[in-house]
Amino acid sequence: MSDLADRFANAAAESKSLPERPGNDDMLKLYALYKQGSLGDVAGDRPGMMDFVGRAKYDAWADVAGMSQDDAMTAYIELVESLRAG
Repeated sequence: MSDLADRFANAAAESKSLPERPGNDDMLKLYALYKQGSLGDVAGDRPGMMDFVGRAKYDAWADVAGMSQDDAMTAYIELVESLRAG
């Protein structure tokens, strides 16, 4: 595993024990960057109108489509570090 992948995995583990729960915007950013960093661009159909959470997650992930996985991993690590610092 590369150094970046190790740091990404550590940040993912640390995101579960942040000092306080991030707001919805930060939670969506964490989700989108994690998915982009681990899987790449969003795939599949956008959830329906009544699936508010699924639709918000899909849209957040779609917003970072085209970002390289390495850039997404780096952005995720930086976001977790900033949330951890408060």
